[in-house]
This record gives sequence, structure tokens and C-alpha cells, in this order.
Amino acid sequence: MEYDLIIIGGGIGGLLSAYRALELHPGWRIALFERGDVLEKRHCPISSGRAASCIHCGSCAIMEGLAGAGAFSDGKFVKSTEYGGWLPDHLGGEQTLRYIDAVDDILMRFGATDKVYRPAEDLKAECARHNLHLQQAVVKHLGSDGNYTTMQKLIDYLRSRIEIHVKEVVYGIEPISRQITTAKGTYGCGKLIIAVGRVGAQWFEGWCHQHSIPVENNQVDIGVRVELPRSIWAHISDRIYEPKILYTTRQYGDICRTFCFNVGGHVVMENSDGVLTVNGHAFADEGKKSGNSNFALLSTTKFTQPFDQPLDYLKHIAQLGNMISGGSVIVQRFGDLLAGRRSTEERIAANPVRPTLAAIPGDLSLCLPKRQLDNIIETMRALDNIAPGTAASPTLLYGVEAKYYSIKPRFLNGDFEIASGIYALGDGSGVTRSLSQAGAMGLYVAERL
Repeated sequence: MEYDLIIIGGGIGGLLSAYRALELHPGWRIALFERGDVLEKRHCPISSGRAASCIHCGSCAIMEGLAGAGAFSDGKFVKSTEYGGWLPDHLGGEQTLRYIDAVDDILMRFGATDKVYRPAEDLKAECARHNLHLQQAVVKHLGSDGNYTTMQKLIDYLRSRIEIHVKEVVYGIEPISRQITTAKGTYGCGKLIIAVGRVGAQWFEGWCHQHSIPVENNQVDIGVRVELPRSIWAHISDRIYEPKILYTTRQYGDICRTFCFNVGGHVVMENSDGVLTVNGHAFADEGKKSGNSNFALLSTTKFTQPFDQPLDYLKHIAQLGNMISGGSVIVQRFGDLLAGRRSTEERIAANPVRPTLAAIPGDLSLCLPKRQLDNIIETMRALDNIAPGTAASPTLLYGVEAKYYSIKPRFLNGDFEIASGIYALGDGSGVTRSLSQAGAMGLYVAERL
């Protein structure tokens, strides 16, 4: 089977590269391969109430499938270059913003909201008084529900115009002939885009090593998901929705950051190749919101020589949490963590903050390294200065939350080409870490095929 273009990965980067390639080359034969299922069949047994804990599905419905891991995210769309990835390092800030705006225009054609949250200088100044740096951006909140609907409409548009292969794992790529191999056969193409997302990072790293494509390792972020009453952060989140805050710890000089803030959200479990971690989602529909908000609190580590296996390190820590919790994830009251004791079912049942995820009460200090744990505790206390109650005893911490940023291959040129006719984009390329920048990179690469 010969195609003009093959795209591996059905996340927002892959979908928008297909969309733009169709616009520019309407006669091209295009195929997209995704190892997960179609969006409408992506149902997590936990979320749908069919299982109390992860049953280790062959393909995680939360992480894999058309629309990618972003399908069930909070649906935040960041219109800024201050965070969300490193695409501005390659394209410059002005050009990156133009492509982000182009992505926004396309998503609005398929029903995305036009409501935006704008920066607040007074909140930034208040944070600065406590050595906290509030990153500013114009943000849209599609919500887990609105984002799902928008992506479904985009997929429906593409479905009748390109070939979409789901539940078809790509086992190998021959870089010279640009042939891919799946269980169903071998396919050749004129151009090939690899857009496998973070869930495909380890596979992509192995392929780069196999074919002697130089790579560099990015940082890893290790931490917890914080859950507390919605009212504690309402004075901030009601105005800017996504409080992304950086803090430099006094003890080690490390960077800790808040990430993925979900107003009235729910904590969820994710399965990445058998390793269970936590994340957070929130609906746009007020009727589906909880009484809590949640956010990630992450400690950043960037390794130097001689260690070059940050993804394995991160997975090891998450697996310790899985082991201690008996094959699940851990929840602990902040007060119990400070007291040096595990949380129990009785303490969680009596806790005024009700958990939105049925995690296993336990002790995060048994799996998180001391340095990262010290950073988290210090940052919680710093955040308490701007949102009193954050560091209260009933606040819940879930772990492990782990964010790994894929290895970055050596690009042959400014078109993100890694071998003749083969391009890498999105979170799997180590360049982006947001819906907006991944989508922008998809458009950019498609225009340069």
C-alpha cells in the first residue's frame, strides 16, 4: 500500500497535520495510524463505573486513541509562548503565536469556545511578594466535555477524506524506504510524520537509538496531584483559570511548579504501558463539577552525565507507588505526611475534603525521593501565602504524578525532519507539552512537506 503521506499518532498534532496537508494537497492519499481506539469507543472502566481500580486494559482509553491523551484532558488551550513547550526556540515567539492562533481558528470551526481568561497583573504582583512567579497567558477552557466534542467533529471531518487505521500498532519504521510495518502489513509513503505523543516516547526513543539518530534527554517532573476545596483557590482560578506558578526552593534551589489546574475537577488514574499515575480533569458544564479543585505540584529534575535514562527513573518511582498501594495509586492527607504517618481508610473517611478518586490510603514518603518530597512540602507552604488553606491538614495528595518530556531528536533542518522525508512533531518529539503548541507544530510541519 503506497501513500503520499503517513501519520503515526492520532493526537492533536497528527490530526492537524492531516487537516493542513489535505488543504494544501487535496489529491494526496493520506493514512493515519493510531494504536488506540476511535474516540467514541474510548471508555475507561473506572470512569464508567465498571471497575473500582485499574484493570490494566491492553490499551489505556485515557491515554491512547484518536484525539490522543488530550481527548480527556481539562481542555486548556494556552495562547502564549511563556509555557506549553519549546516551539518558540525553533520558530521564534511571533511565528509560534501565529500558528497557535491558526490552530484556535480551526478548532473554533469545529465548535471550540471563544471565551478567554486573561492575565492579571495584581495577582502576579501578589505572588512575587512571596517569591512565587505566576506565568501569564491568555487561556481558553474547553473543558473535558467541550474538548471531546470539538475533537470528535474534527475527526469526523477527516474520516471521510483520509484513511484512519485504529487499533493498529506500528512495530517498525524503515527510514530509507519510509516503510512502516504493522501486524496487518507493510505500508510505504512519500512523506512520514511521527506524532506519537508522550505515551509513545519510549518507543520513539528506542527507534531513534536503533537507527543512530542522535537524541538529547529532556527534564522529568515528579510530584503529586493536590486536591482541596474549590473555594480556597477561587479568588485566583475564577479570574485566570490556570494558575501556573513557579517556585525556587530555598533548601535545594530546585524549581517546583503548579500545573494542570482543574476547577471543580476530578482526579483520575492513567495507565502508561502498565505504570499507573495520576492526573486531573474538569468539565466545562457546571452541573458536572465537583466541590473540589485539583492541580499537579511537580519538582523538576534534569539529569546530566553519566545518567541518561530519565524515563526509566521516573517509571521506577511510579512503580514503587503502584507496589505500595497494591497495584493502584496512593492518596494521603497533607497533615499525615507532615506527621510522618500513613493515611488510613478511617482518616480518609473522616476527612472534610472528600476524594474524587478511589485511591489507596498510604504514605507517599515510601515512594517519593526525599529531595522531591522536601520540595513539595516547602512549595505547599509557600502557596499557602496566596491561597490560605492549601497547606491545611485535610488537603489531599495523590501520587505519583509524573510528567516526562520525550527525548528530543537531532533535527536535520528547521522543518523538524529527522531523516529523509521523515518528520517528528508534538509532545513525542520533545518540543511541545500542550495542546496549542502540539497543534501549531502539526500545522507548521504539514506546510513544509
